[in-house]
Amino acid sequence: MWVADNWKDYEVIDTSEGEKLERWGKYLLVRPDPQVIWNTPKHNKGWNKCNAHYHRSAKGGGNWEFFDLPEEWSINYGKLRFNLKPFSFKHTGLFPEQAVNWDWMRDKIHNANRPIKVLNLFAYTGGATLACAEAGAHVTHVDASKGMVAWGKENAALSKLPEDHFRWLVDDCTKFVEREIRRGNHYDGILMDPPSYGRGPKGEIWKIEESVYPFIQLASKLLSDKPLFFLVNSYTTGLQPAVLNYMLSTVIKPKFGGKVEAQEIGLPVSESGLVLPCGASGRWSL
Repeated sequence: MWVADNWKDYEVIDTSEGEKLERWGKYLLVRPDPQVIWNTPKHNKGWNKCNAHYHRSAKGGGNWEFFDLPEEWSINYGKLRFNLKPFSFKHTGLFPEQAVNWDWMRDKIHNANRPIKVLNLFAYTGGATLACAEAGAHVTHVDASKGMVAWGKENAALSKLPEDHFRWLVDDCTKFVEREIRRGNHYDGILMDPPSYGRGPKGEIWKIEESVYPFIQLASKLLSDKPLFFLVNSYTTGLQPAVLNYMLSTVIKPKFGGKVEAQEIGLPVSESGLVLPCGASGRWSL
């Protein structure tokens, strides 16, 4: 398993009864997590002294209960800074487990010793975008949500990264990739964090099990002659690491050689010393 264990401003303190107790900077949140199927004693006092608690509804969705939490606040990861705020369906605007992939991509970019262009698809609030830019890459950030792209820009400004390192686009990822292919544009690194389910601007339905493999095939056409990496994330339980490995091994490796790796990604849990699984990632690199 690849574990995001370099955080100082974030921590999973404990997990039990379908929930996790987290520290985001100086604030404690309790949020549901479908992976937490165990019932262990809740010894940590933070369970009863949290700043906010997201309660999942039996009908789907849920709601926040706030005790003492600002509307937004910031945390750091190294030199990067991220604005956080509680919003729909338990999220805060950041997936901390992805830091293990940020570190991997930054190392690849640092060691390339040449200008690197990166494409981040389904890019959310830009954690990976900022990490790649901080390493020196020029990053094209694409997400269909105007609000998420604006949030990413805000994070880049907070992190004091040069504006000319970014291209920010509100667009449907599939349509954008198709246009980039027609334009003859190429990228040295491509990463994607596709949703399990979604709808396009014209009602197009995205189901990851049906759509992700054709999309990987499509996006692979944008790789440069000397590509650096291709990364696919999945939070869908049906897409095990071996599935990600198989897709990258049949699409990317035959064209460029290199190696493919895939693992679960996770976060260390302070109370137990164990690791909370948080999805999976597949990586291709030369």
